[in-house]
Amino acid sequence: MRFAIEIGSVRAGGLVLMADWVRHAERLGAAMAFSAEAWWSDAATPLAYLADKTERIRLATGIMQVTARTPAMAAMTALTLHDLAGGRFVLGLGASGPQVVEGLHGVRFRAPLTRLKETVEVCRMIFAGEKVDYQGRVFQLPLPDSEGKALRIAHEPAEVPIYLATLGPNALRFTGAAADGWLGTSFSPDHPEAHLDFIRDGAGRAGRSLADLDLCVSVRVEIGDDVEAMVQRRKPGVAFNLGGMGSATTNFYNDAYRRAGYEEDAKAVQALWLAGRREEAAARVPDAMVTAFQALGTADMVRERLRRYRAAGVTTLKLGLDSAPLGPARFELLEQIADLMKDIE
Repeated sequence: MRFAIEIGSVRAGGLVLMADWVRHAERLGAAMAFSAEAWWSDAATPLAYLADKTERIRLATGIMQVTARTPAMAAMTALTLHDLAGGRFVLGLGASGPQVVEGLHGVRFRAPLTRLKETVEVCRMIFAGEKVDYQGRVFQLPLPDSEGKALRIAHEPAEVPIYLATLGPNALRFTGAAADGWLGTSFSPDHPEAHLDFIRDGAGRAGRSLADLDLCVSVRVEIGDDVEAMVQRRKPGVAFNLGGMGSATTNFYNDAYRRAGYEEDAKAVQALWLAGRREEAAARVPDAMVTAFQALGTADMVRERLRRYRAAGVTTLKLGLDSAPLGPARFELLEQIADLMKDIE
């Protein structure tokens, strides 16, 4: 089982530290560094900055929002980063959610899975060097009854891995059928079936298996003795995922917790959050909804949790190390985790 890191949001005064962080992870053997986008920096530009400052670590978007750019622009950006990074780029795609999509980008959150599928298909056409002649439900290229013509991107065919961040059952099935990797969130190694059963089903229908995908799962890691304090600090974040990462009717994170057996708790926390009772929502999160989905505690406790992720079939752990500010403390925490990872191999 490999490990990956998150880059975090980019600020002008923090570029040198960001590069140091990624190079430090590279020295420790990290497989990938992920750049995200939501309502801060975009996912692609930081990777361009890091491309000539690193040598081996793969640089990945985690994720690039498919509603924020056309499929052709996503593919051209991916090819540019592929070239800048010497073939080390990984294209992570996701649908995001209605609050960001409709609130920030002004795009209706309609048929998100269809948009994701068609984006993947168009990207693969471009990566293969084909002309972009595609007629889908969301995208018609070239537009019918227009002056457009089918074009081929001026780039030789390239192998660009595509990872998908998916949570809903049908989206997970599509991931199993079509993706090179899965970017998993709201995942518990105690309840892997809540996600992996659907990925396995989709893979099987496409003549594949789970072994054909890199199962890359996010996990928050914190090492220390005061486990109770760690759990309490993380409850507001869980409450935000359950209530704030979506709308009252569309929240893929909440749905994932429900499938893992926390339906009553997930509904209750969401209701409190949506009613504006944020502190009560955090207090309503049971300890198990923190400890079962994260790796917290002493070094021995964290080591055992990491073993559970490996036993569940996870092949890459995307480490969330927000318990330590970016700097010496986070560098040291990553060193500790890298040592623990060696222990479980």
